[in-house]
Amino acid sequence: MTVAGFIPSDFGILLCEDSVEPVDFSKRPDFVALTGKVSQWNRMREIAAEFRAHGACIIIGGSYASLSPDVVRPHCDILVRGEIEDIAEGFFADLRSGDWKPEYVGTKPDLSRSPMPRWDLYPNHAALTGTLQTSRGCPFECEFCDVIAYLGRKQRHKGIPQVLAELDQLYRLGYRSVFLADDNFTVYRARTKELLAALADWNRRQPDGAVQFSTQVSIDAAGDEELLRMCTDAGMAHVFIGIETPNEEALRIAKKRQNLRRDLAAEVRRFVEHGIYVEAGMIVGFDGDDAGIFQRQYEFAMRCPVPVFTIGALVAPAATPLFSRLKKDGRLSDENNAAAQVIAGPWKTNVIPLGMSRDDLQRGGQALCRALYSPEAFEARLNLLLDSFGITHRCRLPNRAVSTSRRVDIDAVSVAFRVGEFGSAEAAMVRRLFRQMEQRPETSYAVINALLEYAQVQVVFQAELGAEAAAPRPPFPAMAPVVAAGTEQAQELRA
Repeated sequence: MTVAGFIPSDFGILLCEDSVEPVDFSKRPDFVALTGKVSQWNRMREIAAEFRAHGACIIIGGSYASLSPDVVRPHCDILVRGEIEDIAEGFFADLRSGDWKPEYVGTKPDLSRSPMPRWDLYPNHAALTGTLQTSRGCPFECEFCDVIAYLGRKQRHKGIPQVLAELDQLYRLGYRSVFLADDNFTVYRARTKELLAALADWNRRQPDGAVQFSTQVSIDAAGDEELLRMCTDAGMAHVFIGIETPNEEALRIAKKRQNLRRDLAAEVRRFVEHGIYVEAGMIVGFDGDDAGIFQRQYEFAMRCPVPVFTIGALVAPAATPLFSRLKKDGRLSDENNAAAQVIAGPWKTNVIPLGMSRDDLQRGGQALCRALYSPEAFEARLNLLLDSFGITHRCRLPNRAVSTSRRVDIDAVSVAFRVGEFGSAEAAMVRRLFRQMEQRPETSYAVINALLEYAQVQVVFQAELGAEAAAPRPPFPAMAPVVAAGTEQAQELRA
């Protein structure tokens, strides 16, 4: 939608979101422009081939094209690397004249040059959450992260008036949930607090209900009490935190220094105590991990008030420091296709691990997922969240009722209600959770969102693992008693 904001008025535009609506291959456009990330590359390639066979000029840009240009180049007529702002005028002029170049390389622009995104072209009726990018880049240097490879370590910001104008547009389109799509929203505290104050003021002025925000933050933000209070006041309902691992040796090797020397579970709890739902990333297969990491990650996760962890094996995306290091050491499983290995699924990797075999890594990752997403373990973690949710006396928790103003919102809530259809254990879990939600309406967002994500997890299990995933069971004996004791463990932690 940002790219579409640059397209001149004499161009006709049809936008298609392939994950929401089918591509109309009967169309015969002059240009087909594709963007996407590594996990979408197979589909991007299929779409490009189909339209190219009928004479369209294929343009491919975005993160994957910028990170893996040699992989993408044979599948397009025009390759666009980098960001569009500083090259848009010349690029579209070349398309108009027909005198275009085979490759364009963007810079790292001042984001004041970024246009109003064309959300009017998007199938908004099918999206739960609007998206608003207030910055690009991240100053950290985690060696497995490809963000810094194509957006840089100097974070650039949109001005507050620019952010609020985009927010006004999303509000008019009916969104009451907005994802602030920054790679690290809290890394520059003074700027973050200025923006949060503006968002809080904006939210108070809205005539048809407040917006709930979500974003991505670093765990080190937990130490800033003022920041947490301002997040709550602004309507920050949901954050994603890359916790990755409790293994400090692994964090040190990966240069994720901001997570070192911290009680990670306690710091996550500080967000929850301010009424903020936390989702977290977890990675296995770091250098420094051995076969015991799966049990260790499980026991750590069960101490956290985090219902949903996104879990994956370590991968080395193209252009990252990790990719370069492992290539030099001969530890990439397929150097010619290493950038695309992540496509194969959440437990696949292009990394040859040090402390275990690749088969052990895959089987251990699957076992960890099954254990964490048994109904008992999931409910125990959600209860930990509910027990401490918004308890800090300084937390003025706003109404967090789930919006049901649009058909897509109603459909999402119905999915949460239907989690009980997965089995008798889930049915009992849902009844208990809804009783809690009725007693504490301010937790409704947390409960509904957790159940919706639980449903998504189970669908992924069934697609990836087949029938045996329908009733997740921990295959490692050491994990079994912890799962079985989930409720008792939760009670002990509450005490």
